Amino acid sequence: MKPAPALMLPNAPLLAVGLRRAVLVSADGEIEEGSLPQIALRLSPDDPPYLCHAPALSKRLEIPGLWGYDLLELFALVRPATFCVPTPRGLAQALDLPLPKDLTDAAMILRDAAALLLAELSEARDAETLAILQPMAAGGWSWGRFAEQALAGVTAGRRGLAVWRALPEIPDHPADGPPGQQPVHAQEARWQLASLLGDHAESRPSQADYASATALAFQPRQQEDQPHIVLAEAGTGVGKTLGYLASASVWARKNGGTVWVSTYTRNLQHQIDQELDRLYPDPVDKALKAVVRKGRENYLCLLNLEENTQIASTRPSEAVGVGLMARWVLATRDGDLSGGDFPGWLPELLGRARTLGLADRRGECIFAACPHFNRCFVERSIRRAKRAEIVIANHALVMVQSALGGGDDGSVPSRLVFDEGHHLFDAADSAFSAHLSGLEGQEMRRWLLGAEGSSRSRARGLRRRIEELLSDEGMLNTLGLLIRAAHSLPGDGWQNRLIDDAPSGSIEAFLSALRRQVLARQTETDRGYSLEADAYPANDDLLPLADDARSALIALREPGLTLKKRLADRLVDEAEDMETEVRLRIEAAVRTLDRRLILPLAGWIAMLEALRAEPSEEFVDWFGIDRQDGQETDIGMHRHWRDPSKPFARTVAEGAHGIIVTSATLTDSTGDPEADWRAAERRIGLPWITATATRAQLPSPYDYAAQTRVLVVTDVRRDDLDQVAAAYRALFLAAGGGALGLFTAISRLRAVHARIAGPLEDADIPLLAQHVDGMETASLIDIFRAEENACLLGTDAVRDGVDVPGRSLRLIVFDRIPWPRPDILHKARREAFGGWNWDRRLVRLKLKQAFGRLVRRADDTGVFVLLEPMPSDFRSAFPPGVEVKRVGLAEAVREVGGFLGRG
Repeated sequence: MKPAPALMLPNAPLLAVGLRRAVLVSADGEIEEGSLPQIALRLSPDDPPYLCHAPALSKRLEIPGLWGYDLLELFALVRPATFCVPTPRGLAQALDLPLPKDLTDAAMILRDAAALLLAELSEARDAETLAILQPMAAGGWSWGRFAEQALAGVTAGRRGLAVWRALPEIPDHPADGPPGQQPVHAQEARWQLASLLGDHAESRPSQADYASATALAFQPRQQEDQPHIVLAEAGTGVGKTLGYLASASVWARKNGGTVWVSTYTRNLQHQIDQELDRLYPDPVDKALKAVVRKGRENYLCLLNLEENTQIASTRPSEAVGVGLMARWVLATRDGDLSGGDFPGWLPELLGRARTLGLADRRGECIFAACPHFNRCFVERSIRRAKRAEIVIANHALVMVQSALGGGDDGSVPSRLVFDEGHHLFDAADSAFSAHLSGLEGQEMRRWLLGAEGSSRSRARGLRRRIEELLSDEGMLNTLGLLIRAAHSLPGDGWQNRLIDDAPSGSIEAFLSALRRQVLARQTETDRGYSLEADAYPANDDLLPLADDARSALIALREPGLTLKKRLADRLVDEAEDMETEVRLRIEAAVRTLDRRLILPLAGWIAMLEALRAEPSEEFVDWFGIDRQDGQETDIGMHRHWRDPSKPFARTVAEGAHGIIVTSATLTDSTGDPEADWRAAERRIGLPWITATATRAQLPSPYDYAAQTRVLVVTDVRRDDLDQVAAAYRALFLAAGGGALGLFTAISRLRAVHARIAGPLEDADIPLLAQHVDGMETASLIDIFRAEENACLLGTDAVRDGVDVPGRSLRLIVFDRIPWPRPDILHKARREAFGGWNWDRRLVRLKLKQAFGRLVRRADDTGVFVLLEPMPSDFRSAFPPGVEVKRVGLAEAVREVGGFLGRG
């Protein structure tokens, strides 16, 4: 082997950017610190700097298209599928370099990081990496010639960007039979838990009791449609995950079956995956017996990657994105673009189209006809899930699988664990809703017709996907009818046509009339937010247009139904002679026609028919105009179940044999435990099936009275943003950072950020903000978790993704009581679920869930602050023994500083 060459580094300045100030270190070592505008003026496109996360810096410096030697891009080349917080400090941590203490250190670390990464690249001497790198360098990648020089003397491999050729084929296995029906006894679950914990683990009796309780869900079902259901509320620190994995793994091994563990957030999926290392310490064994399973829209599609590679051959600048994605494809565990080992910051650097856009998000998979079918990430996860003992999934996928009778693989799990069970109601609300809108219609049109006109989209139409499966002229004619009928759906430019009141076709005409009705029925000043209006009574001019739209949709559905039936008939009529590949393709085509065309059309047609009837007791229908930053993004009719737990119960729960629903916050805390349990049971749909549930409730082992404080600030005017911002600033400074600020409105978040960014930076406290920084929420949370003294501002919804043990989260500040938004859907549910008690229950549960973020392990401490007077019945949202103090802001600041050791 030839010796590694001497490294060559860019002779370039170094740039680090804070909230108000930045540091630029010249190539000669001269350090200049100044305001953001001052440093922005010093930058030149002819002398690009070393930097970290160009899009975020571009936004802060207000320099569109800022580019340079981005260390994150180099990191993605050298260490693909490896976690790194996207900051100079995060790079230093990942590379075992000294952590920067200020902006100057942060700038200086960039050259050290580059040297280390290029040295690592050089030492690897990998021929296939060079084959990927060469087209990237030819495409103008800033690091190109330096990375090539690091690999001087290496002979490039032959694959180039065609990395799919290196992936192993998926092994084929005969189908397993149905699982056995042997029960799990409570003592077996306890023994398995003890084995997972090991001999030196601390004794946690509540965890063993929890494992025993969950074993009741793994008994043989006694009657059809009557699953064993366990509702298990276990406080933080009980150890829920290992508790239910103990009983689930015993059942899977005794019966040769699969247990699906479903979560609401990606973060918990990752935690469960890590806990499974205890159950399967051998990585090879774990790969066979534990699978993270998501919808196909989450996985990279190799055919899309191949098409992007072909594009890069004619547009060399595209080779940079293709090359970095190719490096990840070779290193990834499972091809999951929405978590796992995919860097959340890579789409921010390369753009969504070159990264997340490589997934099949439009149902255009050609299944067995794809040349990559036997290497496909989606197909691999499906086949592995069939043989696994534990499948980690999400609520949405489980519901869709059940509603469609098995989804991609035709199987419906019989044993289910729903962790984060307090989100089942919301997950069902999303999964079982319907939306007849411009965007949904355009998406269906694109699925049917593919790319139209001069579009550069990769979209493949239905004809291209299934034409060769149609065995006679009649089927081809039916496909032609379907394609022609698809032109009635909204096409490109529909938003502008509706705004100009110049619709094209019957469905756009209906949406245009719908838009007029929404605008006409507004009673408040238009502030640029999304708008909605009751669907009933409909305007006089809308009903005839709704009838026309219904006729157009029926004309679209009929050939779709015929085509589905003819394809299904082929499976029966030609069963003896049909090749396996053709059978798989036809089965997939039938399922996809159902999911992408026939079922949505059935819902849309029913919605339009309902406009001439009395409002439904089961559904809530309304019209809406969605807006973002004042711009209209979608227009349509919406239908949600008044009680979405009903379809969940009927399609998911009723067919299962055993279900565990677990959370730290399943029940409310009104003082009436029986009423609280009944309310929890209603939210998961128990009244809609004949089964009864076993209840288990285990309190947290943590001493919340000693470890936490709850302060309600009474002297800050919530409508005065100067006062609100001053409160956030004072509290964050008193805590020394480590604070999460939660807001009920994006506009309030942005206003507070603008007011406190400077003072926090002066105190060396990094401030991160959702909807302000040029990063995805997941990246912001990663930075927040890694920086002990950072602060993060986010909307109320961000709290579920924040699982931050230790001092990085020691203060939570809510800007005001998180009352539900009183929209049409919420008001209908309030009426159905007990009036104002429904609102108050939702608020208590939100406070309970937010407070639960503070203490994640035994030595955590924290303070929860609400900047608005709180009704006394909300105090029960906090654990027993925790005093809720009503104080002024000055006293709150003293309490925070004193309790957190800074007073």
